[in-house]
Amino acid sequence: MVQAYILIQTEVGKATSVAESIAKITGVLTAEDVTGPYDVIVRAEAASIDELGRLVVAQVQQVEGITRTLTCPVVRL
Repeated sequence: MVQAYILIQTEVGKATSVAESIAKITGVLTAEDVTGPYDVIVRAEAASIDELGRLVVAQVQQVEGITRTLTCPVVRL
């Protein structure tokens, strides 16, 4: 299983609706509004890095109100 944090920037005033929409996507573990340079931080998991990429591109990035994402896969050293 591959997990990642997805850092999301949204349009002004859209963080809550974006987090609520993303939280409903299969594979998303948490989606929370935050302060700072990003507006929403998501923790997601998938069976492979390719599946994780598809989750981000085909589902997360399609949510209305998102302007930019940065995906940070979790590594275990």
